[in-house]
Amino acid sequence: MVKYSAPGKIILFGEHAVVFGKPAIAIAVERRVYVDADFNGSDISEVNGYPIDHKFHSYIIEAIEKVGLEKNLSIDTGGNLPSGAGLGSSASVTVAALGALHELKGDKPDKESIAKEGFDIELQVQGSASPIDTSTVTCGGGVMLSNKKRDGFLWKVKREEKFWNVHKRDIPDMNLVVGHTGIHAPTPPLVRKVREFYDKNAFAREIIEEIGELVEEGSDALEEGDLDKLGELMNRNHKLLTILGVSHTMLDRLVKATAKYSYGAKLTGAGGGGAMIALTDRPKKVAEVIRLWGGNPYIVLSATEGLRRED
Repeated sequence: MVKYSAPGKIILFGEHAVVFGKPAIAIAVERRVYVDADFNGSDISEVNGYPIDHKFHSYIIEAIEKVGLEKNLSIDTGGNLPSGAGLGSSASVTVAALGALHELKGDKPDKESIAKEGFDIELQVQGSASPIDTSTVTCGGGVMLSNKKRDGFLWKVKREEKFWNVHKRDIPDMNLVVGHTGIHAPTPPLVRKVREFYDKNAFAREIIEEIGELVEEGSDALEEGDLDKLGELMNRNHKLLTILGVSHTMLDRLVKATAKYSYGAKLTGAGGGGAMIALTDRPKKVAEVIRLWGGNPYIVLSATEGLRRED
């Protein structure tokens, strides 16, 4: 039996603008996914005691095929990372599964290889993705994507004509509260909506430029541990994303409701529903407010540790 775990993640700055070559920053959070893997001596692989099924276990199936193992495995998943809450659970389970399966096979891949394999899997399952999720949950701490190579460079990811430079960013200890709206909004239509706005409107292009500049400021504020500045930038980023048309009434309501008790708040991820995040020293109060206004809160801490083997 081999056991690995990986943290969740949140996008701190740069949603949507990253599609246009601007930088983006994500940070790992303490909630984790755990994956146990072992051979079961049977012809059928199982996940949590059930026969493996593409409908429910697509990321794990792709990980098994990526590693090159036979499908006679017993895999168990667990942890305290909720799925569908904007915390990168698909990347976390993919990366943790890759870690466990590679060791089970006798491989010793480095974190760069696992992060890139995880990106391949997300791309295969979802149809579109960026390497920020799998890189963040593999590395832990903060990760910055940029088309420029800069301090803290880790590796470069290429897919056809696209490329991303992945960088490590130090992060301070932070309390964050995720507020999930319960509203499901598929990412591709939102990305297309912003693309159409960008192509037709110079104002939209100015907003994307401003978000890119804001991310650069956010990188500096992270390195300095300046929570006041981070909160100010989060508020600005949310307003810009609202102008782009990717927020939602419920997201705006939760951001506004938590402002009194937070350094700053913003939507996280593609928007249109999904989740928001608030940076705060009063996480219980913010969680109470989010619940009062109809959201589902998750208190999370920033995490410096990424993929790890569990004893």
